[in-house]
Amino acid sequence: MNIYLLVAAVLASITCVGHFVIAKPQLLCSKRQADFDPTTITLMHCVFHYVSIFLVLSTLVLFACGLQWVPRMQTYALALFISLNFMLFAIWQIYIGYFAEVKSVRRVQFHWVFFIIISVFTLLGVFTG
Repeated sequence: MNIYLLVAAVLASITCVGHFVIAKPQLLCSKRQADFDPTTITLMHCVFHYVSIFLVLSTLVLFACGLQWVPRMQTYALALFISLNFMLFAIWQIYIGYFAEVKSVRRVQFHWVFFIIISVFTLLGVFTG
């Protein structure tokens, strides 16, 4: 059992719950009623669900790797890939928050903290486990 990967999986599951409980009503549902082009609304809906699938699959893979249901060699590659993705998500959110013209964006863009912590715990699990 790899405790670092399990901690990353628990944090990723909390992120999933937040994504579906908080972000869905705030982002997805409010954008559907916005005065945007229907194509733009459909694309935003698709992107939301792409991220949803990534978060759920990453959480499941982290749990499987943490419980050592996946061979060590595959755990190494999968966990590095997941860690890299979460780190890139964090960097991108920091970049968008820093350069956003609307200052309130910085206040609501706090997900990067979770993404960095998940990435660090995943890397610890890979390199110490």
